Amino acid sequence: MKTDFCKIDERLLREAKVVLRLAQHKNLTLVTAESCTAGLVAAVLSTAPGASETLHGGYITYTEANKTAVLDVPSALMEKCGTVCSDVARAMAEGALAHSPADVAIAITGVAGPEPDDFGNPVGLMYLAGARRGGETKVMRRDFPSQESGNLRYLAVLSAFDLARHMIEAA
Repeated sequence: MKTDFCKIDERLLREAKVVLRLAQHKNLTLVTAESCTAGLVAAVLSTAPGASETLHGGYITYTEANKTAVLDVPSALMEKCGTVCSDVARAMAEGALAHSPADVAIAITGVAGPEPDDFGNPVGLMYLAGARRGGETKVMRRDFPSQESGNLRYLAVLSAFDLARHMIEAA
């Protein structure tokens, strides 16, 4: 049987350490809101030194119902554009920030496959958002080539760390 898990390797661990060191240096705390990565960003961050002081945790909101219940993502928004769009990523990040004591929230939603989503979004399309208390929310789109979901999740986590660094450095 084939398994398609994301490998947590030295590169991911190194990037997580960089993010947490930056956050600690700026005296900022983090929270994640994840859909297609199902908690992987928070899981990798939790392995880095200082995670217990810097990482508040993460919200895994895989379904529309949970995005609404936990993060207050408007169901009308998801009915209109689906769960994989910039507005949903933004709402996830802002909802995570609103429901936690963290200073910075990183959210991700996307299509990890194996098929396009119900709105026709292709496998490999990801939206990430970063929200910071007292700052603007930044949203970015990533279009990764279609590949195994484990590889897509790996690339999504790296992108989330890039966005986290940007949000922390801008604080």
